[in-house]
Amino acid sequence: MMQVRRSEERGHADHGWLNSYHTFSFADYHEPEFMGYRALRVINDDKISGGRGFPTHPHRDMEIITYVIEGSLEHKDTLGTSSVIRPGEVQRMTAGTGIQHSEFNHEKTATTRLLQIWILPDRAGHKPGYEQISFADRLAKEDLVLVASGTGAGGSVTLHQDVNLFAAKWTDARQKEFTFNQGRYGWLQMVSGKLEVAGQALGQGDGASFAGENQITLRSAG
Repeated sequence: MMQVRRSEERGHADHGWLNSYHTFSFADYHEPEFMGYRALRVINDDKISGGRGFPTHPHRDMEIITYVIEGSLEHKDTLGTSSVIRPGEVQRMTAGTGIQHSEFNHEKTATTRLLQIWILPDRAGHKPGYEQISFADRLAKEDLVLVASGTGAGGSVTLHQDVNLFAAKWTDARQKEFTFNQGRYGWLQMVSGKLEVAGQALGQGDGASFAGENQITLRSAG
């Protein structure tokens, strides 16, 4: 079964320096029917104005994945990590027993756009951790790239949860069959462009959940 979550149905918050769309309940946006999807708790599509960002704030017991779409994001945390995340890179931060971090648009004048994804860990109390990998070259060549997983398979960042997160960046017409292992569920989130899945047309910001599916076909006109 496929259930579509349209872009315009998402929560929205415009703080001037931050323009954010929430696929699931987040902060002041509360939608009981969309508190998350299984272990997936948050998908925020954020646009941050040049030089602005989130000052130091705490997290705990969450796997936080940041995927930069355009621009660049500067990250600092209490582990001593200081990095800049650029398009095609995936950062995984394990909040675990507790971590504080800040996130600022590294661009002084241009807007940075990113997806931030929160996944519930397999248990509470993990040691805080950080990992960042660039998949830019693979995204330019491959149909689907495994960017995060519970085992770190294929050079993906490692999550404390039995989840496989794929990314795709298609510029030409393509068709791809995706097979679900038995008993698995899925969520598809559109960053940009158009895609046809199970006879449904999906556009920028649309999402879709999948339950009880064996295989789906992803079709793009490019």
